[in-house]
Amino acid sequence: MSKVIMYKGFERFWHWTQALLIITLLFSGFNIHGTHQFFSFELAVDIHVIAAWLLMGLWVFAIFWHLTTGEWKQYLPSSNSKVVAMAKYYTFDIFMGGGHPHHKTRKEKLNPMQRLAYLSLHLFISPLIWITGLLYLFYPFWDVIGISSWSLGTIALLHTAAAFLLLTFLVVHLYLALTTSKEPFAYLKAMITGYENE
Repeated sequence: MSKVIMYKGFERFWHWTQALLIITLLFSGFNIHGTHQFFSFELAVDIHVIAAWLLMGLWVFAIFWHLTTGEWKQYLPSSNSKVVAMAKYYTFDIFMGGGHPHHKTRKEKLNPMQRLAYLSLHLFISPLIWITGLLYLFYPFWDVIGISSWSLGTIALLHTAAAFLLLTFLVVHLYLALTTSKEPFAYLKAMITGYENE
């Protein structure tokens, strides 16, 4: 095994900036819904809107980066047998000392279950957040674009549901990143320094 640059500079910048913005959006969103009152309602809305625009801008750059570097291939699904092997590892083998069925390399950073998780994040959860958030933000213009008959309550519910899916993804991501590496916090260190064993 040798240490290699597993995560390039932009990947690390994108990862940590995205994490900060998502946590800001979740915190301000719960404030808007009245779960806590850390900020005034008006300030929470302003923070939420600014963080949302910043995150959308970051996602546009990330999509461009993935397409131009070929990194989008990291998210292509693996065979069913590999997914089953990973599921078995996460549910049983990891607790029994079994070996990891996926060998991480620079060309295959994500294991088969991670590929599915990130693909669902990029193709389902993120677009749902984008679309419902923009519809919510531009509600005063619904008449102009001919959707005044739509229900704002339904859009808000879908946006909140997508936020909870994103929160679930974040919790599972943190749990796996902090508890499944051979060395304590190895995955966290790799996302800070870029270096990891191959």
